[in-house]
Amino acid sequence: MSTRRVVITGASSGIGQATARLFAQHGWSVVGVARRADRLTALAAETGISTFVADVTKQADVDALRDFLAESGPVHALVNNAGGAFGASSVEDSDPEDWKRMFDVNVIGVQRVTSALLPLLRKAAADGHADIMTVTSTAGFVPYEGGGGYNAAKFAVHGVVGVLRLELAGEPIRVLEIAPGMVKTDEFALNRLGGDTAKVEALYADVKNPLVAEDIAEAIVHAIELPGHVNMDMITIRPVAQAAQHKLIRGELKPKA
Repeated sequence: MSTRRVVITGASSGIGQATARLFAQHGWSVVGVARRADRLTALAAETGISTFVADVTKQADVDALRDFLAESGPVHALVNNAGGAFGASSVEDSDPEDWKRMFDVNVIGVQRVTSALLPLLRKAAADGHADIMTVTSTAGFVPYEGGGGYNAAKFAVHGVVGVLRLELAGEPIRVLEIAPGMVKTDEFALNRLGGDTAKVEALYADVKNPLVAEDIAEAIVHAIELPGHVNMDMITIRPVAQAAQHKLIRGELKPKA
């Protein structure tokens, strides 16, 4: 079987970076996409993957990515991972600009990249199947205080994924979604909380084994490497310490006596 190629957005850090590493270890041809060229260069030097500098909130960048991919080979899988949360204020006190940023990257960015790459995915699917995996969040199912803009964006992209699955029904293109709960990465919470390291440390304090980026990468790669007739429509993934958005256990996990 010829090498399959996967495109991963948001590949410069966190879940995207871990997913790019793992696909490369599994023998895939990987194209990592992100805004930060220096981080992509370092990742390419470490793993041997290909990279492309692009901001998914800019149509010209996405068009350039599409053209690069069309000229350089097939696209068998797309991982829509680029996203982020900005601010944790109430609906009343939120900055609308933060909400605009969240919708642009989490929702419209997914639409831009998916729309641009669908012709390439269809071409690859002619010889078997292709995949579109989108990283959403449990924040897209359960609202919580301080999450207004992020909840709204993730609720929206969850809806987009569902619509896409219906629209592509009848084609050999799997539409997959993974919704992580608490994941401890280097940047996500730090960006959301305005660089306040004390608040970030308090968020994860005494949580036994929060998920890390590599855990999500394992699930993404597994889902895409399943036989082509198996579709993991929706994967919800949380640490055992987090039974629900509002139910987080701090301290040791142990059986009841």
